[in-house]
Formats: sequence, structure tokens, C-alpha cells
Amino acid sequence: MGIYMNNMVNKMRDKKASVGKKDGLDFSEKAKDFQFALEKLKNLPDVRADKVESLKKQVQAGTYNVEGRKIAEKMLDSIGFDKRI
Repeated sequence: MGIYMNNMVNKMRDKKASVGKKDGLDFSEKAKDFQFALEKLKNLPDVRADKVESLKKQVQAGTYNVEGRKIAEKMLDSIGFDKRI
């Protein structure tokens, strides 16, 4: 009976000790920096209007020139052609 009573007293003491405690969550500085950068990135416009306007004017004037080789290189880079071979 003494062991049972000691166990009950210990359980009651543990419950009283844990009543005032609350769970908490702390973020690392790296996580805080990442969150800050992510928020700034969300605020950036999806389209660079000045670049688009410049290209529009070049196309309309007929002065826009693209090298086919650069287009082909970008296409191959995007599909990872070299990585597959």
C-alpha cells in the first residue's frame, strides 16, 4: 500500500509542476532570414515591365535580333540534354 501511495503522490506532484508550463516554438536566425527573403520575393512584380516595353519597341521597329544558337542552347539546357547522355 505504501508503494501505491508514493506513486499517487509523485503523479500529483508531476501534474502540479506541469500545469504552469506551456509549449513554445523558437525559430532559428536562418529560418527568420529565409522568411524575410520570401516575403520580399512575394512583393516583387512577376513581370519586369521596363524590359517587356523595351523588347516590344525593338520588335515593332524591326531591330530585335536573336541568335538562333543562343535559343538552341537555352532549349537544350532546359531539357537537360547533356545530363542524359
